[in-house]
Amino acid sequence: MGEMEFDAEVKEIIKRTYNVKSFRFEKPRNLSYKPGQFMFITVKIDGQERQKHFTISSSPTEDFLEFTKKLTGHEFSNALDALKEGVWVRIRAPYGFFSFEGEHDKVGMLTGGIGVTPLRSMCKYVTDSKLSTRITLLYSNRTGQDIVFKDQFDEMQKQNRNLKVVYTLTRPSEEWEGYTGRVNKGMVEKEIPDYKDRVFYTSGPPKLVESMENLLKELEVPKDQIKKENFPGY
Repeated sequence: MGEMEFDAEVKEIIKRTYNVKSFRFEKPRNLSYKPGQFMFITVKIDGQERQKHFTISSSPTEDFLEFTKKLTGHEFSNALDALKEGVWVRIRAPYGFFSFEGEHDKVGMLTGGIGVTPLRSMCKYVTDSKLSTRITLLYSNRTGQDIVFKDQFDEMQKQNRNLKVVYTLTRPSEEWEGYTGRVNKGMVEKEIPDYKDRVFYTSGPPKLVESMENLLKELEVPKDQIKKENFPGY
């Protein structure tokens, strides 16, 4: 599967939460990628071309190409926030080895915040492809308003009885009835009791990935059953 470079126009911008947006593009017919891979995006900032890479948050089963970004207030982030439909970007894709296409029967996923993007691609792929893989995703956020793709995950769970998504909040409202705090050992033991038999995927900012990796080590999950993706630029 080769990488390709192409010019694209922003087709649609979707506000996911108060500080997260998805940017959609037409998918070239000859582009093929795996769930979890990333792409390079070039935009113009003050007339200068600038490039960063982002996870492809769409699934190969969908007829568009999408990445999803937390708007952090940094220069590149502000340039993306200012993008309008019809604006030019250049895309190079796909890249990366963090992917899942059904290679394992039982999977655990651990993440927080915007780290969920490659896992969303994988869950959507598994659901659309009607694979029998059992997946449990533990997903931490600050508040209920911060949960990216919540509607989509809830819908996927209705379609796919082998998918379970468990949310936990570090700053929950009084009405919140789910888990509180970051993803921890107790949650894994309770929600994924067969964790030693699972392959784990964890993605996000390096600190988050490191803490999830340490948690799995404490649970004595073999190292070769842990797949990880550090997001750059945090």
